[in-house]
Amino acid sequence: METIQVNTSQHVAIDYPVAGLGERVAARLIDLAAFIVVGVLLLLLTGLTATSQSTVVMIYIWSVYGACFVFYPLISEIFMNGQSIGKKLMKIKVISLNGSQASLGQYFIRWLFRLVDFLLTAQMGGLICIAITENKQRIGDIVAGTTLIKTIPRTNFDHIAFHPVEEEYTPVFAYADQLSDRDAELIHEVISTFYKTNNADLIYTMSERIAAHLAIKIPAGMNELDFLKTVIKDYRYITSKTD
Repeated sequence: METIQVNTSQHVAIDYPVAGLGERVAARLIDLAAFIVVGVLLLLLTGLTATSQSTVVMIYIWSVYGACFVFYPLISEIFMNGQSIGKKLMKIKVISLNGSQASLGQYFIRWLFRLVDFLLTAQMGGLICIAITENKQRIGDIVAGTTLIKTIPRTNFDHIAFHPVEEEYTPVFAYADQLSDRDAELIHEVISTFYKTNNADLIYTMSERIAAHLAIKIPAGMNELDFLKTVIKDYRYITSKTD
C-alpha cells in the first residue's frame, strides 16, 4: 500500500496511506450525485412556478447553480481543509506532498487542471494518471504538488483505547498533566500506528519528544513503549482528579 509521510506538530513522521482510485472516484460520484439531486429539485421548482415574468429569475437561479457546480471543488477544498462532501464521507483529503496542508495556490492549480484531467480528456486523463503514478496523483496533483490521503478521524480523548485507571493508582510522572489533549491523542495515534506497522522509530521519536516536553528521563528498566503508555495513564488519572 502506497503511503506518504506527514510530520505532526510534535515533529513525528507518521505514514498515512494514499487514497486509491476507488476512493477518489466514489468521492467524485457522491459530489455529482448531490448536485444532481439539487438540480432535479430546482428543475421541479422552476417548472412548477414558471411564468413569462419569472424567466429572468430562472435564468439567475440556473446561473448560480452552474457557478456553484463549477467552483464547488475549489471552494469546498479551501474551506473544508482539503475535502468536499464526497471526500469527507470517503475519509480522504488533499494535502501537500510535504505533508502540510495544501496552500490556496495548490488548491487553485488542482481545480484549474480539472479541465485537463476530466473535461478535455473525457475523464480519462485523471483516471489513468491516478492509476499509474506512485502517489496516486492526477495531472493537477502533479503540477500542484499535492495528493490525497486516507484520513483517520480525530480521536475523542474519552474514546482512547487504554484501560481505565484504578482508583488507588499512584502516578509515576507527576507532571503528566502538562500534556494537552492533542498531545495525548497523538501519543495514542503513534502507539496505534506502531502496532499496525511495527515502526519502532515512531515510538523512539515520540518518547524522546514527550520526555523533553515534560523535562523527565525515562526510568531505567522502562522501555519507550511502556513509557508512553504510562504517561497516558498518569495523564488520565491526574486530569480526572482535577475535573
